[in-house]
Amino acid sequence: MIELGILVTPGHQMMTLATASVFEFANAHAGGPGPAYCIRLLSEDGGLVTGSLGAALATERLVPQEIDTLLVTATAGLPDSPESLATLLRAAGKSCRRLAGVCTGAFHLGAAGLLDGRRATTHWALAKALQERHPRAHVEPDRIFIADGPIWTSAGLSAGLDLALGLVEQDLGRDLARDVARTLVMHHRRGGGQSQHSVLLDLDAHSDRIQNALAYARANLHKSLTVDELAEAARLSPRQFARAFRAETGQTPAKAVEALRLEAARNLVERSRHPLDAVARDSGFADPERMRRAFLRAFGQPPQAMRRFARADLP
Repeated sequence: MIELGILVTPGHQMMTLATASVFEFANAHAGGPGPAYCIRLLSEDGGLVTGSLGAALATERLVPQEIDTLLVTATAGLPDSPESLATLLRAAGKSCRRLAGVCTGAFHLGAAGLLDGRRATTHWALAKALQERHPRAHVEPDRIFIADGPIWTSAGLSAGLDLALGLVEQDLGRDLARDVARTLVMHHRRGGGQSQHSVLLDLDAHSDRIQNALAYARANLHKSLTVDELAEAARLSPRQFARAFRAETGQTPAKAVEALRLEAARNLVERSRHPLDAVARDSGFADPERMRRAFLRAFGQPPQAMRRFARADLP
């Protein structure tokens, strides 16, 4: 049985505790004579710890030598890490098999020196602060989660579920992790290399007609997707469509289509084994060289490098 500790600090975000459900359902699906995980709520000193909503949790005192895997929960805003907690986490770094920081939990790992020389991530809005506080870490702000050896970090609070599923997959296999995701009604387990951002969410189109055009574009990226074609999907004249599209999204249709192509290509590069020429074709780039130039403009690195980094995030 794997001793799994969830470490809470004063002001912890309650949503972080949803990660416990991943391990709870992993126990239900494991089907062994006993549970796969012993789930323990921990704190620095034990006792009641009050969270961000004012509710107090009963916790045990963290004894690092008793824990196999330790998840450090998030707090609202930038957390303070007292030296006593940093000392405890340094001890955990020596005795625990894995340590994970969910969202701002990464700041506590950084204060303990556990991110030095390692790749890490956190919520995109706080990634710059994490890098400034811990310059020896290699912070990647656009990742769902990162596993660098025994140190795991995740983006915002919901990304903690993806990190937890990654831990379950490492321990119990991909099929069981997929079953847990289905039980939790998660659409799919997002890979660690997946972007924190969604192009459709960023575009924020509010009318049905523009949303229909974007949905058509996303489903037909292999086509040329001219303004006339998108206008027809929106049931508007090309001139009306172009004007309405810019008014709602702040972008031209061509820029939005390129962003959708890049998002699709990045997902295929990071989450599939398709050859790059097939990725370029399926996402609507004329050839791999044009896709490579688009990646360099948008992400600062070519597709091959992003594929290598994504594979490094696999459990």
